[in-house]
Amino acid sequence: MPIYHLNIKIISRGKGKSAVAAAAYRAGETITNEYDEITHDYTRKSGIVHTEIMLPENAPPEYQNRAVLWNAVEKSERYKTAQLSRGIEFSLPVELSREQNISLVSGFVKDTFADVGMCADICIHDKNDGNPHAHIMLTMRPLNDDGSWGAKSHTVNGRKIPAVDWNEQTKAEKWRKAWEDAANAVLEQNGIDARIDRRSYERQGIDKIQTTHMGVAATQMEHRGIVTDAGNRNREIEVSNSQLRQLKARINKLKNWLYSQLLDHAPTMMDMMNGITAGKQLQTRWQRIADVKTKAKVLMFIQNNNIADMGQLTDKIEQMYKQQYDVSKKIKAAERRLDVLDEHLAQYEIIKKHKAVYQKYQQLDPKKKNTFYDKHREEIRLYEDAKSYFDKVMNGRTSLPIKAWTEEQLKLIAEKFALCEEYYRLKDDVRNVDVLRRGAESVMREETAKISQEKTKMKGKDL
Repeated sequence: MPIYHLNIKIISRGKGKSAVAAAAYRAGETITNEYDEITHDYTRKSGIVHTEIMLPENAPPEYQNRAVLWNAVEKSERYKTAQLSRGIEFSLPVELSREQNISLVSGFVKDTFADVGMCADICIHDKNDGNPHAHIMLTMRPLNDDGSWGAKSHTVNGRKIPAVDWNEQTKAEKWRKAWEDAANAVLEQNGIDARIDRRSYERQGIDKIQTTHMGVAATQMEHRGIVTDAGNRNREIEVSNSQLRQLKARINKLKNWLYSQLLDHAPTMMDMMNGITAGKQLQTRWQRIADVKTKAKVLMFIQNNNIADMGQLTDKIEQMYKQQYDVSKKIKAAERRLDVLDEHLAQYEIIKKHKAVYQKYQQLDPKKKNTFYDKHREEIRLYEDAKSYFDKVMNGRTSLPIKAWTEEQLKLIAEKFALCEEYYRLKDDVRNVDVLRRGAESVMREETAKISQEKTKMKGKDL
């Protein structure tokens, strides 16, 4: 199934970022930033399979040159805290060919961004590692009819009014849906049944635990056979989904069987117990011991739940169905929160690990920064991504509640283990009812055979 992943970030000068550096990195080019006179050389970067500049009608034609476009953006922003560009990264369906994905991305970007006035820089990366993805850099200022940069906002009655609605919170969801619609339309056109869905499993109404997005680094490591925490997490979730799905299916099967029985003619609990062994050839000592153990477990189940007839067994199955639903719901809620906490704590570890390198980078003379960045690119990017992550998570708060997150994580893990114990007890109950079902079916088969024999004898006497 295609993966839905779409991430939106702002490239801001106030956070030490440069639109020119970002464009050079994504495209694998050498570009000099005329704002600070730093040259960014990323010509050694691999995996870049397509680059393209897409412009609105009123943009100067020279903006087709990546260096000209982003240097013009840098020059248009005077402030040290200026927002330079909006960056969007999203995964591409592996079910489509490279050419189909390039066409899909171009159409999506034109319809969603270029046609409403944004200049768009498209770069598609694919290292043949199963993770093709696109990077889109978008301009933040509107263009005037003459091709000059317009104002981001206007002052009306002392209030700043945005010139365009590109920064509105609702836009992110609209763009996410636009990508979903565009990708699914192309998948359908090419006769591919798979679809992407921007919604979580919970919003889709799917009774399933959501796996986590592993990210580029973890995905590449897993493809090389290196086990990662994110990969282990997803494998654990897949096992949980499989077990919960099987348990639900078994309970539904038992419910359907019980409701198909006529209670007036149903066998008694004692008949069902006796039917457990009926038709079995218990030739060895071990088979007889196993049979006794099975009967003992089933008898204990009947006694502990005060089940005296098929009606009460049906009530017990209904109770088990509700219990399965509650356990499944609680496990999924715990998994979702644990996933969030795991990500919080993992990002905090990245901050701790690379903080010294990042601080040194920030303190360097601008002319030395480029060389240092090339040497420590991965550490700096990881630190900046983690910092950006917490900027969104903390919503203005500066102190990270690491102790509270750790305590909550330990508490949830304990709760999850308790829920798993409840799940295994429920699984045992289902197994016991299943044994009773087989016993009942055995008794009913014998009764049917006796009735058939009696009818045969009666016909013989009539003759």
